[in-house]
Amino acid sequence: MRCTNDPVTVDRRRFLKSSAVAGGVLLIPAGVVGAASAAAGPAQFAHGVASGDPLPGGVLLWTRVTPTPEATPGSGVGPEVDVRWEVATDAAFTAVVAAGTARTGPAADHTVKVDVRGLAPATAYHYRFSLDGATSAVGRTRTAPAADAAVGRLRLGLVSCSNWQAGYFSSYRHLAARADLDGVLHVGDYLYEYRAGSYTARGVTIRPHEPANEVVTLADYRRRHAQYKTDPDLRALHAAQPWFITWDDHEYANDTWSGGAENHQPDTEGDWGARKAAARQAYFEWMPVRQGPGGEIYRRFRWGRLAELSMLDLRSYRSLQTTPSSGDPADPARTITGDPQMAWLKSGLSGTDAQWKLVGNSVMITPISVGNLEARFLEAVGELIGLPVGNVAANSDAWDGYTADRQELLGHLRDNKVKNTVFLTGDIHSSWAADVPVDRSSYWWNGNSAAVEFVGTSVTSDNIDDILKVDPRTVSLLAEGGLQLGNPHLKYVELDSHGYSVVDVTPERVQTDWYYLADRTSPTSTARYAKSMATLSGTQKVRTASGPVA
Repeated sequence: MRCTNDPVTVDRRRFLKSSAVAGGVLLIPAGVVGAASAAAGPAQFAHGVASGDPLPGGVLLWTRVTPTPEATPGSGVGPEVDVRWEVATDAAFTAVVAAGTARTGPAADHTVKVDVRGLAPATAYHYRFSLDGATSAVGRTRTAPAADAAVGRLRLGLVSCSNWQAGYFSSYRHLAARADLDGVLHVGDYLYEYRAGSYTARGVTIRPHEPANEVVTLADYRRRHAQYKTDPDLRALHAAQPWFITWDDHEYANDTWSGGAENHQPDTEGDWGARKAAARQAYFEWMPVRQGPGGEIYRRFRWGRLAELSMLDLRSYRSLQTTPSSGDPADPARTITGDPQMAWLKSGLSGTDAQWKLVGNSVMITPISVGNLEARFLEAVGELIGLPVGNVAANSDAWDGYTADRQELLGHLRDNKVKNTVFLTGDIHSSWAADVPVDRSSYWWNGNSAAVEFVGTSVTSDNIDDILKVDPRTVSLLAEGGLQLGNPHLKYVELDSHGYSVVDVTPERVQTDWYYLADRTSPTSTARYAKSMATLSGTQKVRTASGPVA
């Protein structure tokens, strides 16, 4: 509601003039002000710009405006304002092809989302926002090719598990520096809900969370989203590329399921439904994603005839995770997708004429047994892949804990002779490449698989050497060997490094390259190329590739 007598509106123009000198200082924490200013634009647009969900004729644009000093994220105060947006084919905006205004205010936490349509397919665009003479940073985006276009390549950055407290987002900086990407695929844990000092880097807080408490309320989630978007590398990557995004659990709380979460205590943190609603509202306010008519986030994108990308939601509809003493992972009454999403996924994978069927998948679908690992690795590996302590048979927080759903999906691919399905996954803070067998036990003798999976490691979140507090590439080599020995469908496992991946799709193959950071705790960390794995069209098999994509 607009309040014309609100005293903060009297000083708004004075604030706009003074903040043009202040640049990107507002809401940017100490230590990153200089690096952030150029990427963020003036203080009114301190959280940068972003785009996402590109279509052949449109794309979603996002920003957050601070119209007055009091209108900070989560405050619930400040005036309603009309923010101008522009889209052009050149960075100087001499060829503006679309423009308009969007009204925002405290009800939307002063975020702005514009679903721009009527654009040309397969075209790069520049965009910006402005308010009362202050102009945001310029973002660059692109539309998808026409649905029937013959496309020779799709190249995506793949990232997940970006924990503010555990380090800096250098992975985003390295991806933002690449001029060869068509977009960024973030498959979950974009932010973390924990209080300051909880879940850090080997127990050390590199930079504390804001607010300091665990986020529970709408104001809390808004402030946490705002903090993450003060990171200069995150803002740079949002400004450089359109994103395809889905959530995992930490956008809500650890190990979220439809009726609660491991990290939610109703007696002290209130009703789960209220917390879930708050998390969802803040997410859709602060992220460049569309939601369906029923509020769903699972959705599908096409890149010409080359590829179709199905983005999953594996938190909103799932049954409670099993434990060693309760629940049966094979119980057909249990679900990870929910029936409507499963039907949507199966029909999309078998009904498309796109050559490659990519699945943005927040938790691992490949079946894993850790029964042959040494005892000293079990708890650490279990923490990574979601095993409850004492259970060595199933990754209970991933598809291993919902085997009826997995069998239904993989059986559908097999029975309908669906080729070229590739799951692109995060969550487990480590790197994996695998054939995905319909039945893990029969793979030992027939080698059959229904799909392949590439898993990217974490941007910053702890992995096995951090959990064990040992030097990287020491004891983890034994754990990696044990995993591959007991799971012959695993073709690559690396449990220690943090970083990002690049997924390159051509008519002949899908290849994933892994890049690892030298030091997640350094804001200037370098990155090195580590490994390439690929699957050839029609094979449903993973093999080692000769080197990174050019």
